[in-house]
Parts: sequence; C-alpha cells; structure tokens
Amino acid sequence: MRRRVVIASTVATAVTATALAVTAAQADQDVTTRDSVAAAATRNVIVVERAITDAVVDNAPKGDSAGDLLTFANPIYNRTNARKVGHNQGSCIRTVVGKAWQCSWTTWLDKGSLVVEGPFFDKHDSVLAITGGTGRYASARGVMHLHARNAKGTAFTFRFTIRD
Repeated sequence: MRRRVVIASTVATAVTATALAVTAAQADQDVTTRDSVAAAATRNVIVVERAITDAVVDNAPKGDSAGDLLTFANPIYNRTNARKVGHNQGSCIRTVVGKAWQCSWTTWLDKGSLVVEGPFFDKHDSVLAITGGTGRYASARGVMHLHARNAKGTAFTFRFTIRD
C-alpha cells in the first residue's frame, strides 16, 4: 500500500511539473507573439515645429535660473516644412541652468493629438516619452525625438515613434 502511495505521489508530481512547464512555455510564446505584433505596429510621424511664440517667464533670481517658465503655442508643419498640418501648446520648467528644461505639451494633428513629457536640452537632441493621445493616437505610447533644425532654436523636427 505504501509503495502505491509513493508511486502515485511521484506520478502526480511529474504531471504537475509537466503542466507548469507547458504553461510557462506557452506564456513565453505569448509574450514573444505580442512583442512581434508590437514591433510590427510601430510607426513614425515626422513634423516640424516653427517656434514663433516661445516666451520665457524669468522668475527670481533674475536671469536664467531654476524655476523659470517657458510657454509656447506654435504651428506644426509637415516633414518638409512646407504645409501647416497642426499646432502645439505646452510649457517647460527650467531644471538645470543653461542645460535643460522639463517639458509637457500636446501636438494636434488632423487625426488626433499626441502628448509628450520629458527633458528638453539646450544644446543637444532630446527624447521625450509619448504619454498618450486622442483620436487615431488614443492608445499611443513610445517616444518623440526632438532635433533643433537651426542654432537660433526657431525650428524643431519632432519624430514621434508610436507603438500602439
């Protein structure tokens, strides 16, 4: 009798272990499938911002200092900077004097809007997080690469890499 109980316990343990291994393998395959689908759903939207309304609120102390505020509401053009396709608005707070701002803004295009948040660097390209959107971009996540098109800081390329 004791021998049957031991054999039955061993068989039950083996069956349970096999079931767990199969379940884990299926879960890994599901993740891989979802990752492949997510990669296939990635798309880029490239536009140009003409920074014509940027205004800095110079909070104390006078001059460039942490806590200064940058506000804007600018027109957005297609990737060749030839045709107006939308607008944006947002604000930034100076966090590192002479180097960086922390920003949040919305870019409206004809099929919806994209919201971004993250650092804006004074002297090099920035990468901001896409935190959401509306319309065609309602489930958007991903990043926005920001590149200054000139030294004056009056035009920027936004490359939204969207993962739905």
